[in-house]
Amino acid sequence: MIERIWSGQSPLYLLLLPLSWLYGLVSGIRQFFYRMGWLKSWKAPCPVIVVGNLTAGGNGKTPVVIWLVEQLQTRGFRVGVVSRGYGGRSDHYPLLLNSETSTAQAGDEPVLIYQRTGASVAVAPKRSDAVKALLQHAPVDVIITDDGLQHYALARDVELVVVDGIRRFGNGWWLPAGPMRERAGRLRRVDAVITNGGKAATGEIPMTLAGRILVNIHTGERCAADSLAPAVAMAGIGHPPRFFATLSQLGTQVVNAVAFADHQEYDLKTLSTLTPKGQPLLMTEKDAVKCRKFAQPNWWYLPVNAEIPAEQGNELLAKITNLIKTNRYFSTTNK
Repeated sequence: MIERIWSGQSPLYLLLLPLSWLYGLVSGIRQFFYRMGWLKSWKAPCPVIVVGNLTAGGNGKTPVVIWLVEQLQTRGFRVGVVSRGYGGRSDHYPLLLNSETSTAQAGDEPVLIYQRTGASVAVAPKRSDAVKALLQHAPVDVIITDDGLQHYALARDVELVVVDGIRRFGNGWWLPAGPMRERAGRLRRVDAVITNGGKAATGEIPMTLAGRILVNIHTGERCAADSLAPAVAMAGIGHPPRFFATLSQLGTQVVNAVAFADHQEYDLKTLSTLTPKGQPLLMTEKDAVKCRKFAQPNWWYLPVNAEIPAEQGNELLAKITNLIKTNRYFSTTNK
């Protein structure tokens, strides 16, 4: 239902417009206060790159964060990542992730980024606290924030916005009548717009999510995505239809597709009921990080990677690496 409302297919969004106007008013006043300096932003001693979005729901932001971390690591930079840790609850903040940190503590996306990249990752509701914890913990040349475009309390040097190329901005209204956290005009003030799927507009960087190999959560075995059939698919991400469509494009025969809420917590009983005949259960990597401790032999996930055209990707990376080199931060821990 929410997808129909946000896409403009349902007129019910009209009933929510007063709340959207209030959301837009509060958001606009808050931004104005930061621009005027009446609300202060904390400036980190090293470059900060925000990877965010204008809309609620899954746009492919986390794969872009992973791509950026890995690209900078291959260039010799020490990268730290900070996140709000949505969906997690820790008994203390800031929380520095390690191999024992659970998704219940840190949220699924920070754990996924940590496991995929090996970068230092910190979580805190106040992102400046997470940055300070990283700088005290290990040598860091650059900080990447997973989400946080609207978290103006943390100053940033580069803003990257990820846009869903299929859904774009829906009906264009602020939450809750539409999917917008900020209006589309905000794109004029960011450093780059990365468009996931669909057709990138002029000046935008096109991106696709690529993955063909399934990985068994229990054993680590790998196989082609179209070799397990018939299968059941599940997804607890911002936009589950994207995952189901990917499996279809890969030729995977899916007999049942089950969508869960974004950041859904799972247990063995709930997921086992999805495959009463022992069929393969296919899920996203974001789901898999929450299931490793109780994974069954028939559970598989599909890792995906952000793919960006070399010319545009290298141009973006050249600007970022130049920024890092000219703003090197040397603390007592990294001299």
